[in-house]
Amino acid sequence: MSTERARVAEAFLATPREAFLPPELRHRAAVDAPLPIGHGATNSQPWTVRFMLERLQVPAGARVLDVGSGSGWTTALLARLTGPRGSVVGVEVVPELVELGRANLARFELPGVRIEAAAPGVLGLPDLGPFDRILVSADAGAVPAELEHQLAIGGRMVLPAAGVMWTVVRDKDGWVREPDHEHRFTFVPLV
Repeated sequence: MSTERARVAEAFLATPREAFLPPELRHRAAVDAPLPIGHGATNSQPWTVRFMLERLQVPAGARVLDVGSGSGWTTALLARLTGPRGSVVGVEVVPELVELGRANLARFELPGVRIEAAAPGVLGLPDLGPFDRILVSADAGAVPAELEHQLAIGGRMVLPAAGVMWTVVRDKDGWVREPDHEHRFTFVPLV
């Protein structure tokens, strides 16, 4: 098992999915499928989350943006990967999910992690960037330049766009965009 795969597996063990699901769905936490959390949002399929986190390659101490934090599960997983020296900020457009995610995170001792409400018409958190890593858990339709500009030089973003998972790396000359055409992904739309 690769080091990155092992780190992600450890984060999963320390951050049980059922703690981020509605009480009536907690018995389905082991099901490898997206589960509804209300307001048209889902808690993503575990295989997909694992796939995205492995591609994101989150180093300890990183500054991370989690776009579409939903129930807070991916935000908490990212906080496990960054460790206590890192910071993770989730951003969510649905006010009720902001509150749900915050309440779920409060059950864990995760320093340097929080969820913010998205500003109307603003994608991500440009005033807090640049970020070393950006995870997007909703389909943007295309790779958004607004988020690319929030990446630090040497930064990495993983996101679905039009059913394809993309990895974007920013270097001193610009952005390198790499699609994964081996898999197809279905996410709620990024709004």
